[in-house]
Amino acid sequence: MHLHVANHPLIDHKVTVLRDASTPSPTFRLLVDELVTLLAYEATRNVRVVDHEVTTPLTVTMGTKIASPAPIIVPILRAGLGMLDGMTRLLPSAEVGFLGLKRDEETLKAITYANRLPEDLSGRQVFVLDPMLATGGSLIAAIEYVLERGATDVTCVCLLAAPEGIENVRKAVGDRADVSVVVACVDEKLNEVGYIVPGLGDAGDRLYGVV
Repeated sequence: MHLHVANHPLIDHKVTVLRDASTPSPTFRLLVDELVTLLAYEATRNVRVVDHEVTTPLTVTMGTKIASPAPIIVPILRAGLGMLDGMTRLLPSAEVGFLGLKRDEETLKAITYANRLPEDLSGRQVFVLDPMLATGGSLIAAIEYVLERGATDVTCVCLLAAPEGIENVRKAVGDRADVSVVVACVDEKLNEVGYIVPGLGDAGDRLYGVV
């Protein structure tokens, strides 16, 4: 597993505002959207392309275009939905699948409640969106889902990560596939109930309210 921590003043600024408990949901959603676009720039650095001939106003030249089959973006419901627009803005040709996972607050393990993914992901680059890499349970479950369907190139985009979660993902993935994790910041630790510290709270609740 490869870990990439994006290092940019704008990213640091947006993360700081997201952490602020007084930041209202509309502002929080806007900042997440902007932050994911910045992270997507890093996450798509190795997106597959092919040569493509194009006619300019002056001549014919060679450029590149996104290779086929198209990449697929997989937001983990529900909080991952808040990251989808920021990712598709930079990668509009990608397809979108959905994976619904929630955390059992007692065992901290991921429970699957929805799955809208192609049965065959062979040859597809997969981008998994999950705001918080805490214990790693949800992200590991998502990675396992796409690997079982034939994916071999998986990039996970997260806003924040805990060292414990990163290590759990690293152990679970091993060297079975090319898996990368792109994050805005690695925080200090997990607390006794599995939340990232200092963190920013429950990303889903701050995006959409408590339900």
